[in-house]
Amino acid sequence: MSIVTDIAKTWRAPRQGLRRRLAGADEVMAIVTVMLGCLMIFVSQWPVHARAAYLDPEVPLGGRLAGAGVALFMVLPVLLYGLAALSRLIVGFFGAKGSYFGARMALFWALLAASPLWLLNGMSVGFVGPSPASTITGIAALGVFGIFWLAGLIETQFPGKGTAHV
Repeated sequence: MSIVTDIAKTWRAPRQGLRRRLAGADEVMAIVTVMLGCLMIFVSQWPVHARAAYLDPEVPLGGRLAGAGVALFMVLPVLLYGLAALSRLIVGFFGAKGSYFGARMALFWALLAASPLWLLNGMSVGFVGPSPASTITGIAALGVFGIFWLAGLIETQFPGKGTAHV
C-alpha cells in the first residue's frame, strides 16, 4: 500500500481511498497515519517560520520550529484522538453503527490526504506572506480536509449505506 497512491486515489474518490487504507489496518496504522499527517503539517510550516524568523529575528528559526514541533507532535495527536471520539459520539446520534477506530482512521486519513494543500498553503504564506492567495489556499486546505473527513465518516460509520464495515 503506497501512501502517495492512496492519497491520489482519495483525491479522486475519497471513500475508496480510505477503504483501501482500512484494509488490514490496526491501531499502529492509525498512529502512523496521524503522525505522518502531523509531519506533513510541520514541514508545510517551515517556510512560514523562516519568514517570521527573518522578519523578527528576536525568536530564531530553531526556536520557532522546536515550538511548532512540540505542538504538532505531542499536543495535536492527543487533540485529534479526542476530536475523533467526539465525532463518533455525534454521528452516533444519527444512527451510526461504526467503531471509534473507524472514526479515528477517517479523521487521521483526511489529515494526511489533504497534505498537498497543507504544503501549498505553507509555501504560499511563507513565500508571499499574508495575501489573498494564502487565504484561498488555507480555505481550500480546510475545505478539502473537511470533505475527506466527512466522506470517511460516512464510509466507516454508516455500514447500511453500502459502505465498509469497520
